[in-house]
Amino acid sequence: MTGSHSGGDAFNAWFDTRRLEAQRRELLKTLDPFGIAQAFADVQAAWLRHPQELTEALTGLARELHLLQLQGWHLAQGSGAEDGVAAAPGDERFTDPAWRENPGFALLKQNYLAYTHWLQDTLFRTPEVPAKEKRRATFWARQWLNAIAPTNFLMTNPAAIRKFWETGGDSLVRGIKNLVADLRAGDIQMVDRSAFEVGGNLATTPGAVVFRNDLVEVIQYRPRRPRVHQVPVVFIAPWINKFYILDLNEKKSLVRHLLEQGFQVFITSWKNPGHELAGTTFDDYLVKGVLQTIQVAREVCGVPRVHAVGYCLGGTALAALMAWLNHAHADEREVPVAHWSVFTTLVDFSRPGAIEIFIDEESIETLKEMMAAQGFLDGREMARAFRMLRPNSLIWHYVVHGYLYGEAPPAFDVLYWNTDTTRLPQAMHAYYLREFYLHNKLLKKDALTLAGHPIDLGRIRQPLYAIGCEEDHIAPWKATYSLGGRIQAPVQYTLTSSGHILGIINPPVTPPKRSYWTGSLGDESADEWFHRQTRREGSWWDHWVPHLRELCGPFRAAPKTLGSPTHPAMDPAPGRYVHEA
Repeated sequence: MTGSHSGGDAFNAWFDTRRLEAQRRELLKTLDPFGIAQAFADVQAAWLRHPQELTEALTGLARELHLLQLQGWHLAQGSGAEDGVAAAPGDERFTDPAWRENPGFALLKQNYLAYTHWLQDTLFRTPEVPAKEKRRATFWARQWLNAIAPTNFLMTNPAAIRKFWETGGDSLVRGIKNLVADLRAGDIQMVDRSAFEVGGNLATTPGAVVFRNDLVEVIQYRPRRPRVHQVPVVFIAPWINKFYILDLNEKKSLVRHLLEQGFQVFITSWKNPGHELAGTTFDDYLVKGVLQTIQVAREVCGVPRVHAVGYCLGGTALAALMAWLNHAHADEREVPVAHWSVFTTLVDFSRPGAIEIFIDEESIETLKEMMAAQGFLDGREMARAFRMLRPNSLIWHYVVHGYLYGEAPPAFDVLYWNTDTTRLPQAMHAYYLREFYLHNKLLKKDALTLAGHPIDLGRIRQPLYAIGCEEDHIAPWKATYSLGGRIQAPVQYTLTSSGHILGIINPPVTPPKRSYWTGSLGDESADEWFHRQTRREGSWWDHWVPHLRELCGPFRAAPKTLGSPTHPAMDPAPGRYVHEA
């Protein structure tokens, strides 16, 4: 009996321990859905297990801070000492001359940068912690370090102090008004929204909706030349934002540029889903959206095949569809896409950039619970996450200029588009995050089955033109490069300067603002490919258009009307769905 009691007590103790651990994990999940505390706890524990290495790291920091104090003393005596710690390239926070010329501000900046660099380097060097956990801890540490930068506070920002005295305090009064306006809006306002109107001074290229279902509108644009290429160009826009980034205004419209070169152009305008589309799946987007758009363009133009173009998530969906079509049709001539292009498109999600911080089982479960209550992920929530990837330029820049300098938000069309957010349906988004980002199944042969067909990128046989952006933090260019090595077709890869948006919305101008590298893909790494390319000044548009000319067939008379008897023209472009708030 004693042994029985003893065994029962041990079991009860074990059960209570497991229950308490489960409760602890559930509480942490509620309070800390992105595992911030756990990441720092793991790093701290790892360093405490290596006291000698920790002591050496702290000694190095103390030595550097001491040298900076001596340097500050020399600067105060007028010796004109150089910066001991340089700001990172592109860091605009410390450009004011006072950060170099005033001894107090110079020392403050130097100490901040020294500690920032030391902490991030130390986190990256944490022993025994997996690389992903080190990146997670470093990411969240960077958020805190950026938040406490001396430039973010009135009394430690020399430019803000100067503006305060020059305006008799009016800059601070305006800043308080800006703060109140942002509190009412529930967000930091990046742009003067009153300066823009979709269909007014944005998305103005003439055209018409020629198809609409509960998920997508298909817009056909009016030709701008009397003769047009036979094969139409069909854009699959991402459904994370609205399509008109490709038709921003007369000077920045890729759609208009192609029309002026004699191409026929179609584009997807996705519905902004509410709770009624909570069950919409990735399969639905693939078949009812992407494939349906291609079929409409074929029928309207009376051609068997099209040139399809996918941007960002639209490109990922297009790549999946190309594998789907090549499985469905043994004869590649029956595939309704003859050739294709993708912009900043991921198919390999093993290193998707800084966004991986938000991608793990716990985070996805938290997002699923958030979406379950309303049936979608609000675009504003997603936008906040993306802004955290570049907090200095997308958060603190607007805090400083709006609240400390008292400046009104700028009237910038790209920023307006970026804040014109869309929602994502629960079923589709949860599937996309889990199967693509977390498990990277699109890259694995037949690991995904979409709309009844197993997906293998290796089945794709249609020529591809792929574009990556050098400074892209959403789809890193080396990750976008990997698509070319996965398909059985010729691939032309182009790398353009700038980032995810401005690298693509890159019209030819004189003198050229940007540059690009381009070349066919061989059996080589991204770095090897890059080293054998030559930098070209100008816009990649000037390289892509001749490429399209060779593919899109001979010229024929432009259609006099839009649509067809089967798909008649309905609302004028930009349609209805783009106006859904």
